[in-house]
Amino acid sequence: MLNSHHNAMDDLIVDIHSANIFQEDNLVLSDVNFTLRKGDFAYIIGRVGSGKTSLIKTITAEIALKEGEGMVCGFDLKKLKRNQIPKLRRKIGIVFQDFQLLTDRSVYDNLLFVLKATGWKDKAAIKQRIAEVLDLVELKFKDYKMPHQLSGGEQQRVVIARALLNKPELILADEPTGNLDMETSEGIMQILHGLSASGISVIMATHNTQLMKKFPARTLKCEKGKLVESEQMSEIDFESLMD
Repeated sequence: MLNSHHNAMDDLIVDIHSANIFQEDNLVLSDVNFTLRKGDFAYIIGRVGSGKTSLIKTITAEIALKEGEGMVCGFDLKKLKRNQIPKLRRKIGIVFQDFQLLTDRSVYDNLLFVLKATGWKDKAAIKQRIAEVLDLVELKFKDYKMPHQLSGGEQQRVVIARALLNKPELILADEPTGNLDMETSEGIMQILHGLSASGISVIMATHNTQLMKKFPARTLKCEKGKLVESEQMSEIDFESLMD
């Protein structure tokens, strides 16, 4: 192994410590500490208003980190200049619950739009990258379809493909199965876990306790102004989430 002695810090995709997370001027989470390494998969759970969304927005630099330390994909959140934000975001693939696909163009053209917007010029490289990401989400032969011709699960797969175009180090999935039935959701989970196994870190915000039981992973819970970590949630924790 050539790089067995390499700096373990290189594997840290997210490293946040002693951070206070604000929404507007309200402190929503205090003394937040968590690290995510290359290929880690973590759930973030918590009720509406628990600070979950603010934490995600801090990671994407949508909310500035004012107090504490934070490093995401090699960028220092404290020292981040406005013009560096797009560079940070290029290393993060974002998957939302509402697909936000461009409805007036095909799957291929949706992906093409993102590549062109992020500076891709070479036609052959573009074609190859689109084929690669569609293959990763098992939609290789649907590139010509319009979004409305796809099922909800297929549309969400296109969104994941779109998030993968620029080879992100981190996928942030916010309720990615929120509008999907259980079977379809499981397919999406298999894709996300597969990406994590391939070395992309994944943070997934969810309310779906059934899915969490079926695909157990490290869990970060926002409650009472704190971020609490547990390797796996116990049954009792699940019950308290249901109300």
